[in-house]
Amino acid sequence: MQSEVEKAFRIFLRKEVVLTGSSRTDAGVHALQNYFHFDWDAQFEQAWLYNLNALLPADIVLKGVYGVADEAHCRFDAVSRRYRYYIYQRKDPFMQDRGWYYPFPMDAGVLHAAAALVKTQNDFIAFSKRNTQVNNFLCTIYESRWVQEQGGWVYEVEGNRFLRGMVRALVGTMVKHARSGADVEAMEQLFKGGKQASADFSAPAQGLFLTVVQYPAGLLRQL
Repeated sequence: MQSEVEKAFRIFLRKEVVLTGSSRTDAGVHALQNYFHFDWDAQFEQAWLYNLNALLPADIVLKGVYGVADEAHCRFDAVSRRYRYYIYQRKDPFMQDRGWYYPFPMDAGVLHAAAALVKTQNDFIAFSKRNTQVNNFLCTIYESRWVQEQGGWVYEVEGNRFLRGMVRALVGTMVKHARSGADVEAMEQLFKGGKQASADFSAPAQGLFLTVVQYPAGLLRQL
């Protein structure tokens, strides 16, 4: 997505723009909301959005451009991010690229207990892929819950930060335990073990949606 937006800027405005994203996601993950920041030393016309969108692929849309302070950073200034992961359990061609088809019974009690456990933890090294450049594996989770919805399940999670592959690892691990009927204590052992990438990363990318990136009030201003 980032390269396509940079390309649209280059074609229409005839200027190289380097974007920095608010969140890094694996290939195939969707975003209902995302932010990029870039340096611009002139007036930016909102009317240009129409022209830029005309140059972008059908699955990418620019919704707005905002002014920020010179030192603002769309990744490090974000106070929280919210994701949704969709699982559908009845065959549905309209969900093929928007969810994980998992037509197997799961223990709802295990799902709910595991989601509640996630909120009590802060070290997510087991749920981070290897070869990731971070200083620590500490995350604060504000919301973690499963909701039954339209013949399937939706996992909703919000936190101050997420590690590489973390949400998919949480989903894959919880589904694995709910499928087998394992006690939630088995998942708790992953947290206590402290071994990187020891969780289950089998949840496919297409079920994951970045839905909200939250910033402090007043950071974004209308141009």
